[in-house]
Amino acid sequence: MKLNPVFERFVEASPISVMARGTMERVLNPEQLNEWFDKTAQEQYTRDLLFSSVFDIMSQVVLDSHHSVNAAYQGSKEDIAVSITSVYNKLNGIEVNTSAELVHYAAGEVIPAITKLGGAIKPLLPGFHVKLLDGNCIEATEHRIKELRSTASGALPGKSLVVFDPSLRIPIDVFPCEDGHAQERSLLGDVLPTVKANDVWINDRNFCVRSFLCGIADKKAYFINRLHENLPWESLGKEKYYGKIETGKVYEQYVQVVDESGKEWKFRLIRICLKKATRDGDKEIFIITNLSK
Repeated sequence: MKLNPVFERFVEASPISVMARGTMERVLNPEQLNEWFDKTAQEQYTRDLLFSSVFDIMSQVVLDSHHSVNAAYQGSKEDIAVSITSVYNKLNGIEVNTSAELVHYAAGEVIPAITKLGGAIKPLLPGFHVKLLDGNCIEATEHRIKELRSTASGALPGKSLVVFDPSLRIPIDVFPCEDGHAQERSLLGDVLPTVKANDVWINDRNFCVRSFLCGIADKKAYFINRLHENLPWESLGKEKYYGKIETGKVYEQYVQVVDESGKEWKFRLIRICLKKATRDGDKEIFIITNLSK
């Protein structure tokens, strides 16, 4: 099929942007989005402004087609039969659950295409589903609105935990929190129910929480975690030297962690003596895991 000459010029000059837009149209088309929203939203509902219209406005801002919601609205207001105030009210009313489920929904829609086209890369650990957990925490005052930069008690932007699939190279889950003052650890209770057998969760030390690590192990899943100094553990034997790697020397020992119910768990504690200190000045890195050798 011969394409329109105007469209062909876009394909030749900027193929990646055309592919990205085409993917969004396929995965997040208005009909599917509106149907999904009606099934997902718990309190918010559609009256005059469709969720797909709000999504289109926000996507223009995120993709830098317009620099603000108002600018995007002005470019589309002929197709949207509501005021800019109604648009902002709709945005303000979007539930946290809706935002989280949108990421999960989009991942579910795009994964079959990635798999079919051979877009996934070789798994980090064959036979396991590796997931990277990280947080989005904006604390610096320059990231807050101008009126709140001079007060320590002013509201901070919301936080979220994001689950990234390194093989698919996409986020597959997000756990948002509207309270910018909340600790990221407080969201781990929402993450734990999504853990599945044979998962391998790779986490920073901020998520080295006893209930989370033992909860992963209890689900027949695995973790690789930077050790946090507040995690209580007891040695089960002498530390052994295992050899050298590119960045330093490796030592290992078995340790015991007792969960809140009193159940004892046997984990591996790995110590890496670095040749060069990290940017934070750490000369040693401790990693705790329940993966076997």
